[in-house]
Amino acid sequence: MAKIAVTDGMDKKAVLWLEKAGHEVINSPITPDELLHDGLHGFDAIIVRSATKLTREVIDAAGESLRAIGRAGVGVDNIDLEAAGTKGIAVVNAPIASTQSVVELTLGHLLASIRHLPRADRSLREGRWAKKEMKGSELSGKVLGLIGFGRIAQSVGRIAQTIGMEVHAYDPYLPPKIAKSQGTRLHRSIDALFSNCTHISIHCNLTDETRHLVNADRIRSMPQIGLDGAPCGNHIINCARGGIVDEEAVLEALESGSLTSAALDVFEIEPVDPAHPLLQMEHFHGTPHIGASTVEAQARVGLDIAKNVDAILNKKACEFIVNQQYL
Repeated sequence: MAKIAVTDGMDKKAVLWLEKAGHEVINSPITPDELLHDGLHGFDAIIVRSATKLTREVIDAAGESLRAIGRAGVGVDNIDLEAAGTKGIAVVNAPIASTQSVVELTLGHLLASIRHLPRADRSLREGRWAKKEMKGSELSGKVLGLIGFGRIAQSVGRIAQTIGMEVHAYDPYLPPKIAKSQGTRLHRSIDALFSNCTHISIHCNLTDETRHLVNADRIRSMPQIGLDGAPCGNHIINCARGGIVDEEAVLEALESGSLTSAALDVFEIEPVDPAHPLLQMEHFHGTPHIGASTVEAQARVGLDIAKNVDAILNKKACEFIVNQQYL
């Protein structure tokens, strides 16, 4: 039997699965200060979402019993992978379970942006019938650029194509034949992607290489007229990780008009400050990191990460170890 800490919540069925597998599950938050002072002593594994930060200092302070870290989701930028590997701790994630939920949220933000849904709702609540101000544009006949072309982006791309969009992508690690098989134009540079696309959606991890990948110069290079000749403006969506978008650059672009709309589900600092200037912008709308927050996704994520952590604890093969290079 192993002792497992679950610090950011977990679906009840997943907790029950772990308990039936013979493990003791402590489903309770652990404060940052506790993590640095014996908070993980006696635990064999910890399962987190995005709130708990497992830094090198936290991992170094963990007891020698810790053998597995589970990230109930995709992104692992809140975990020091190298530090965990140095101590022989495997880090596993659940990259497949939330795919459909993130795809649907991305499309929701995209449609909300071009049809001014948040603005229209706010105007109604203010008692205004602002019909003339809410002329939008169609997705059909426009070019969608996808930064990263993994499972989520490919699904977004397929749906966009059925709507009538031309889909482009930038992913330096992707074999060109995959993009070709999806009917997607793959660009060799991120700058080429921006200069060809009226709409940009982000689907990559946050790394030193991708931090502030979306910057002022690239935003300015985006066309604002679709392939169909319609003046559709330019739009940016990020449902991946905070920090890939330079939020100051987006703010300035919205203020100057070089960017028509922006929608973020993720922010550089979370929870986002209510006084964040982007939240005051008329052509911006956001959500509080809810990409995987559906009933269906949370059930799948919980069971997937429970099984992956159990596999590590029982020394079984697991294909979702994300720090294999450090072990």
